[in-house]
Amino acid sequence: MASQPVPMTTKAIPRNLPFILAIGILSVSASAIFIRYAQAEGVPSLLIAAARLVIATIVLTPPVIRHHLPQVRSLQTKDLLLALLGGVFLAIHFIAWVTSLEYTSVMVSVVIVTTSPIWVAVLEGIFLRVLPSRQVTIGLLVAIGGGLLIGMGGTSSSAPIQANRELIGGLLSLIGAIAVAVYLVIGRKLRATLPIIPYIWLVYGFGGIVLTAILVLTQTPIVGYTPVAYLLLLAMALFPQLIGHSSLNYAVGYLSATFVGLLTQLEPIGSALLAFLLFGEVPQPVQIVGSAIILGGVILATLARTSSDKQKREPST
Repeated sequence: MASQPVPMTTKAIPRNLPFILAIGILSVSASAIFIRYAQAEGVPSLLIAAARLVIATIVLTPPVIRHHLPQVRSLQTKDLLLALLGGVFLAIHFIAWVTSLEYTSVMVSVVIVTTSPIWVAVLEGIFLRVLPSRQVTIGLLVAIGGGLLIGMGGTSSSAPIQANRELIGGLLSLIGAIAVAVYLVIGRKLRATLPIIPYIWLVYGFGGIVLTAILVLTQTPIVGYTPVAYLLLLAMALFPQLIGHSSLNYAVGYLSATFVGLLTQLEPIGSALLAFLLFGEVPQPVQIVGSAIILGGVILATLARTSSDKQKREPST
């Protein structure tokens, strides 16, 4: 993820930082809204996912060539393979999450996909043998409880077909959350030696290549859509992908990673509000309660992981 935050005592906080943070949160919150509009224009979810990464890669290419090409060329084969693997999981994340919005509400989809910090802790425990703390484990169990509540609420619906769709959407969102967690764990190794711009250029590029190959294999058409559809694809790459995530990475340079991480949990709330205002989408009461429980679990795990990281960095006396 983002690099370690710079202590605030050595770096003055810009006056426009609250505005930048607001733009960042609003941009990432609008992601699901852009996707819904594009799907309404008849754009397949696979094309939406591919276009988001391909366009972002194209936009990043000039600054990479101008400022970071020597760093990219100096990468070893194992680093490129890691970037490729990260791109594959990023591609899985986007295709799973974008498709989930065909089946379930914006709120449920975004809440579940933003549980990735918990799955990062789980993956670190499995592959890096970094055992999660008790608080992280509690956060995981709380989030799972919220997910089960949403699932049971969907299966108890009086409309079996809709209940099945809700369940499929929730599972796809979960796959998206786990996939992006793998991407983040892989990225931590690469980010130790590579600045953020060339790093995301590589993984976005590899992810875009993977999804483009799937487009070709599945013979998914890329032309023939409305001008509005193509504008939406462009907006998804520029706002949530580039402006949104870049704003949050910028903020970590002045604020604690914990604070910025907690602010990102406003994304599901922002997305749900936008979906209500624009689509009149009102989730079921059990979905609202379950989503609130999931967010509580993620926040608990985020705070616990940050506390644990601080203890590990403190020198022994």
